[in-house]
Amino acid sequence: MAGPHQTDTVPHTTRPTLRGSFGMCASTHWLASATAQSVLERGGNAFDAATAGAFVLHVAEPHLNGPGGDLVAVLATAGDPSPVVLAGQGHAPRGATIEHFLAEGLDHVPGAGALAAAVPGAVDSWLWLLAEHGTWDLPEVLAYAIHYAKHGVPVVPQLARVLATVENLFRTHWPTSYALWMPEGRVPRAHETVVNTTYARTLRRLCAAGTGGSRAARIRSTRRAWRTGFVANAVAEFAALPHRHSSGTDHAGVITAADFADFVPSLEPAVTAEFRGTTVAKAGLWSQGPVLLQALSLLDHFDDEQIDPSTAQGVHTITEAVKLAMADREAFYGHLDPARAQSVVRQLLHPDYSEERAGLIGSVASTAFRSGDIGVPPYTPPLVTAQDAVPADGIGEPTVQQTGETRGDTCHIDVVDRWGNMISATPSGGWLQSSPAVPDLGFALGTRLQMTWLDPAAPSRLEPGRRPRTTLSPTLLLHDGHPVAALGTPGGDQQDQWQLLYLVRTLAFGLGPQEAIDAPAFHTKAFPSSFWPRTWSPDSLVVEERAGAAVVDGLRERGHDVAVSGPWSQGRLSVVTRDPDTGALGAAANPRGAQGYAAGR
Repeated sequence: MAGPHQTDTVPHTTRPTLRGSFGMCASTHWLASATAQSVLERGGNAFDAATAGAFVLHVAEPHLNGPGGDLVAVLATAGDPSPVVLAGQGHAPRGATIEHFLAEGLDHVPGAGALAAAVPGAVDSWLWLLAEHGTWDLPEVLAYAIHYAKHGVPVVPQLARVLATVENLFRTHWPTSYALWMPEGRVPRAHETVVNTTYARTLRRLCAAGTGGSRAARIRSTRRAWRTGFVANAVAEFAALPHRHSSGTDHAGVITAADFADFVPSLEPAVTAEFRGTTVAKAGLWSQGPVLLQALSLLDHFDDEQIDPSTAQGVHTITEAVKLAMADREAFYGHLDPARAQSVVRQLLHPDYSEERAGLIGSVASTAFRSGDIGVPPYTPPLVTAQDAVPADGIGEPTVQQTGETRGDTCHIDVVDRWGNMISATPSGGWLQSSPAVPDLGFALGTRLQMTWLDPAAPSRLEPGRRPRTTLSPTLLLHDGHPVAALGTPGGDQQDQWQLLYLVRTLAFGLGPQEAIDAPAFHTKAFPSSFWPRTWSPDSLVVEERAGAAVVDGLRERGHDVAVSGPWSQGRLSVVTRDPDTGALGAAANPRGAQGYAAGR
């Protein structure tokens, strides 16, 4: 994907962009990447590999995702290159009504505790994908995760910090979590080995439930054990016990075994937009994916010089475009019925609307909440600054409060195989710090409902059966109808901001994948956060130190309240690529945090 500004100079990168022709994997943890590549080496396809890697992520990054969480993926098969979205985002339980939360004395959905749990969608969705598009039997796929859960994984420094943060919460209020993660009565140290034999037993029970005739039939049997059997029953029984939430009060969850059975994984058409000759495919309005498409559509009205992320002018233009797209996210995004969602997306991505919105980007940073006019009444959420609410700790990942409240903790995996199957997947939720561990299962429920509003007028309101508007936002790129790249990053509200920088650098400026990932990153918080307590910072801009003093000074002159973060502090992006003409494959992964890796040949 060379651009007009590419030169013959070999750039300095932290790692090489991998190149080969057999298969490529990239993820946020080396064990998941190695697992996925192992599956490819043994004859599995991209969907077998991604599923195996994803279950390993449950064990290797339990503070960033878990079996009780959710999943969004964009994929294309070798037989059909049309991009589709695997909607593994669970819905609100039947008992999760606005009236119930208000009766509990809450004005927000808490950021930690089972009351905020959507129906877990990740495991059932991975199993469905494996049955529909994979080739391996489930015991082969889960063998990797079972091994690591039984024999242990090294505690990455971030996990040690998260556990230290929530130690008092676990010890005082969540004894099942304390027993699981601090069995020796202390926080595990970085690089120590931790095991989760309870989760290993859960996975073995799921494998044993897979009886029947064909491979697909056996996986369906396993799905029944998850949806209507021992998993659903154990979750419902434990979640019904009152426990401490991030609100500082005790509540029982409302999720039941019947809610598990209500969830059905599905494939949906991707939403797409063009930028510099490349098609960008994303999930719909129930995600934040269209934010990336809107921002790209606005930036397409500027020449390259005005959107160069290495300059103050470029950072300013990109940031202002993000603010406008994010304002529309709050005003219009949510789990709408398909016909209405299609109409809203069409209006948001209409060239005339994009041109009008691009015209609002001036020479000075805006501090206004500026949603657009698409003929639909916009929703304006509560605009509360951090000074008026619970203060936010930190700017990197993971960001966890002592109450278990979490902002933006996620993981990611990309895989492409030699046949041309490609998937970009962002599993998240079910963090070990999100709610007490279910003692019979070895994992916690997620808290995705914190992204809903307790306001009936909000398009992303809490309502039984509705998906919460998720931040999970993987990406697939296509040239002339053929998939050429799968990418994504953790980061909550920052996911599409950091991917935007990658796309501008590769599609407009011709940087290679690793070079674009390594380049200095930035993001704004000038919109209500998707995470409890839903605050915003209208003039904020967080820039990595490596952007340089001249860029920072130029941004401050333009009115941005710039916070300079560590030189390697933002984003955990990974990518795999494929040239449809030659079959050449590539991969790159983020060096930040010394965790993400690409593998392939």
